[in-house]
Amino acid sequence: MRSVIAVYVENKFGVLTRVAGLFMRKGFNIDSLAVGETEDPQYSRMTITLRGEESAREQIIHQLKKLHNVKEVKLLSDGETVERELLLLKVRNLPKTRTEVMAATDVYRGKIIDYSTDSMVIEVTGEPLKIQAFIDVMQPIGIMEMGRTGTVALARGADVLQEK
Repeated sequence: MRSVIAVYVENKFGVLTRVAGLFMRKGFNIDSLAVGETEDPQYSRMTITLRGEESAREQIIHQLKKLHNVKEVKLLSDGETVERELLLLKVRNLPKTRTEVMAATDVYRGKIIDYSTDSMVIEVTGEPLKIQAFIDVMQPIGIMEMGRTGTVALARGADVLQEK
């Protein structure tokens, strides 16, 4: 079972290490982790995705709430959450595959952000399943290099973390 957890933390040295260390000590694997400053520079928001049983997920949420510098932890529900990822993907620029790459990029609403005689770098944003589908389409063409941000998510509607 895939879970997305939002963690609102103080923007201080060592907080990320404590959170990652908790997962390591408990034997949990983080599928993706995105961290960035919030609208208030004193705080950062971590979006953590993981897979596992509901009981294990509840245990990790409980442990996260106990950590120093953690202000709030929230499980984000499927269907009530907006999720996005960013993918940068480099493929070879070959005459025989160029049209296919450009067509797939257009279908997935991506952008070619770097074009040279030997390669193209493509940017795609969207839900994690869309990102994976684009990777799957590009795999047979030959991916040279790629970087993926991991999930960033917010609850839909007026629901917010750490309301002021």
